[in-house]
Order: sequence, then structure tokens, then C-alpha cells
Amino acid sequence: MSTITLSPSHTTTRTLPVYIYAVVFASFCITVGLIWDISWHTSIGRDGLFSPPHLATYIGAITSGLFSGYYVLRLTFAGRSEEKQQSINFWKVFYGSLGALFCIWGAFAMITSAPFDDWWHNTFGLDVQILSPPHTVLLLGMITIQFGAMVSVMALQNRSSAVNTYSAKAISWCFMLSSGFLLVMLFTIASEYLGRYAMHKTLFYQVASGLFPLFLVAISRASTSKWGATRMAAVYSIVMAAMVWILPIFHAEPKLGPVFNHITHYQAFHFPLLLIFPALVIDWLNQRLQNQKPIVKALALGVAFTLVLFAVQWPFGDFLTTEYARNWFFGTTSWYFGADPAFQYRYAFAPYNVEDGTVLATGLTIAVVLGILSSWLGLTWGRWMKSVKR
Repeated sequence: MSTITLSPSHTTTRTLPVYIYAVVFASFCITVGLIWDISWHTSIGRDGLFSPPHLATYIGAITSGLFSGYYVLRLTFAGRSEEKQQSINFWKVFYGSLGALFCIWGAFAMITSAPFDDWWHNTFGLDVQILSPPHTVLLLGMITIQFGAMVSVMALQNRSSAVNTYSAKAISWCFMLSSGFLLVMLFTIASEYLGRYAMHKTLFYQVASGLFPLFLVAISRASTSKWGATRMAAVYSIVMAAMVWILPIFHAEPKLGPVFNHITHYQAFHFPLLLIFPALVIDWLNQRLQNQKPIVKALALGVAFTLVLFAVQWPFGDFLTTEYARNWFFGTTSWYFGADPAFQYRYAFAPYNVEDGTVLATGLTIAVVLGILSSWLGLTWGRWMKSVKR
């Protein structure tokens, strides 16, 4: 009697666990809510505890906390022994994935920061910077949720049993989206140093080289795709550009004085940096230098990131000051309602924002060193990320 065997192509794949989709969606809500909130402050001014941008971020926090919490409780009290063996036991009672724990902690931090932020505004007025104490707590919670979403997907990606059970394509897409949303968050946190008026100062490249290679290199190494960093940068670029294009469609007017720039629509946030180009080079070098020592890789990746970013971003900064960029696509006409629209450097680099000669060379050298250190940490972190299976 002959037997019939099924080829791998006939293996039935299941949809990903619901909480995976939920935490990736939560990460998206946080990303949209954060950029919307910045645009709200630029266009309208003071907001309330339950303003629309805040509600978007609260939806992200609540979705992340509820679905991750349900996952932990279900696994703890109704999970199979096989599932518990693939999970982390904490407090000697609960079982859950590392990503789910991050999401729960992040949700608590975000919800705690909300009344703190409202009290801060009522006591001290409008924030003049992104990293005020309540915003710092809020941002830490946001990052923790977004990192948790990425780790949750990554654990499935790294488990061979999960890859054989779930759709590899769905896992790949969720990993790409969750990592891209995290990159948007990182840029937003550092955006005070990464605006278009800073693109001719070396501090811009030092901040970028110290921050972005850590994550781009780690994702490039941890992703199952050969182009993990490129895909991450592509999601970042699409989200940032979409917010520049979509928000100004809607009506908004200042509700806080003094008003020097009388606007009628939302003012856009920053057009995305051209991170897609150094990300492409990072992925290409990671493939070419696969068998090299980590220090060699770090040197190549750090130098390449800084030089490629400088080569594309410096002239792009020039372009953004020209009349060809004064349109809805690049969003450079957006201007804070409390700023003078006739400011002489609105569409130009102020002399104090331009460096050249020895200052430029010295500053870029420091940026290269920071890029190398950041890349080395990214390689180390990427190795850890590939080992996460719970």
C-alpha cells in the first residue's frame, strides 16, 4: 500500500496571533498621534487632555495594553505546556512573550503620563520643547510599546516552528512596519537637531550618525530580508511624507496668542530625511562583509552612513530653501503661527547655521566616529535580536 506525503508547498499556514496585529496597529496609532500632536501645537496651540491627537495615542496605548495583557493572562491560565515553554515566566506566576511585557509596561507609562502632562500644561503653560518631563515619560512609554511590537514579531520570525506555522510573508510585513514606525519615533525625538535649517551644521550629522546606524544596522542584521534597513527606512519615508501631505488638507486656526502668522490649515511636520540612501548602502555592505570581523564591519558601516547621508542631505537642504520646494509636496511653506512669516531666513540658511572649512571637517570627523560606534553597537544588538525567540 503506497503512502501519500504532502510537499511543503501544501502545508497549511495560519494567520498570525491577533495580538501581533494589535500591537503593530498600536505602534501605528502612536506614530500618527505623535506627529499630529506636533502639528496641532504648531497650528492651533494649546490642546486638552482629550484632543484628537492625544486620543490617537491613547488608542495605541490601550490597544497594546489590552491585547498584550489578554495574551499574557490566556497563556498563564489557559495556555498549553508547549506554549509556556516558548514564553518567559515572570514573577513566578505569569507567562508571556518579551514583546508583550514591553507593550504592557509601555501602556502603563503612557497612561500615567497623560494626567501628568495635563497638569504640567495647566501649571507652566505651553511647552517650548519636545522633551519636557511629562513628554519624556510619554515618549519612553511610546518607544517601549513600539519596541515591544517589533520584538513580538521578531520572536515569531526567529522560531522555526512559528515560521512553519504562520505566513512568512505576514511576519516579514509586520516586522518591516513595526521597525519603520520605531524609526519615525526616533527621528521625532531628535527632530530639534534634524530640521532643514540644521542641514548645513555638523551637529545635524553627529546626531544622525550617533542615532540612526544603531537601529538601521541592527535591523539589517536581524531581518530575514536582505534589505531590512532599506525596508525600515522606506516605511519611515512613506509615513513622514504622508503626514506632510495629508494634515494640511484639514482646517485649523490658532487658539493661543500671540498670532503673527494667520493660518487656516494644519502646518506640516518635517519632510523625511533621505535615510533610504544610507540604508541601502548598509544592507549592501552587510551582505558583502558577511564574513568579516565586527570591527571591520563597524568601520565600513559607520563611515559609509555618515558620508552617504552628508552627500545627499547637504544638497537636499539647499534644494529645500529654493522656490521649487515651496509647495504641498515638500511642505516647506508650513510655518508656526507664533512666528513672523516675513522672517528673513525663512527660506534661507542663516549665517550661524552654516559651517565650512576646518569646523566642517572636524565636525564630520566626529560624526564618522559616532557612526562607527553606533554601527558597532548595532551589530551587537542585531546579534541579540536574532537570538530572541520568546
